[in-house]
Amino acid sequence: MNIVVCVKQVPDTTEVRIDPETNTLVRQGVPSILNPYDAHAAEEGVRLKERHGGRATAITMGPPQAVDVLRRCISLGMDRAILLSDRAFAGSDTWATSYTLAAAVRKLGEEQPVDLVLCGKQAIDGDTAQVGPGIAQRLGCAQITYALAVEVVDLERGVIRVKRRLERGWETVEARLPALLTCVEEINEIRYAPMPNMIRGARYRPEVWGRAHLDVDDDLLGMKGSPTAVSKVFPPAMREPGEVITEADPRVAAEALAQRLTGVAQSLGRSH
Repeated sequence: MNIVVCVKQVPDTTEVRIDPETNTLVRQGVPSILNPYDAHAAEEGVRLKERHGGRATAITMGPPQAVDVLRRCISLGMDRAILLSDRAFAGSDTWATSYTLAAAVRKLGEEQPVDLVLCGKQAIDGDTAQVGPGIAQRLGCAQITYALAVEVVDLERGVIRVKRRLERGWETVEARLPALLTCVEEINEIRYAPMPNMIRGARYRPEVWGRAHLDVDDDLLGMKGSPTAVSKVFPPAMREPGEVITEADPRVAAEALAQRLTGVAQSLGRSH
């Protein structure tokens, strides 16, 4: 079974900075982590490889420092890691990102047909959940989003059955392989990496693919190939802290709360 997992390096949520000129996230020199949802996708890829045999490859697109998340994937048990890094890819929106990642998956498929592509349900820096489905659309394969559990992989029949999360429950979906899944955090529990894998991950040097390695149209890459753009970025207005009623006696606290709510209702009535 040939599995590809698309992962992303994201800024630590406590260290997010915006470039005022380009309105894009500053990634150079900013502490970064493996996108948490992608970590679960990588773990699931390793588990499926262990269950069915084959190999699992991690791919990410980003600056040279993104090798850190690929090394983390290797420590989780993945066999191979590829970094897509080229100035031509800079400034990609979800459209251009899915185009480039799909091209990389196709190139891997030339070596051995890809059976399954795994992604996290979304990245915590953009929260769009668009890249995974975009890759599936460009590859022309089935997609199952919000995968909660992989129940069956039948390589002989070329079928996968997955339980996927809904807003008010779950459903079971069956699709033909090759397929793409976007994984939610409940799909598995990430295991601690054994020492040999940690050592291999620390020493691993991912392959670096640039524009020249892929069969792509330059007009569809990077900022040039991105139909969406951020016109303005600004922090939300600070909210005033709420009032805490600290009365120990429940009756007194309830009366104080009632008085506050009555005052708020009267002020709202006057404003209208």
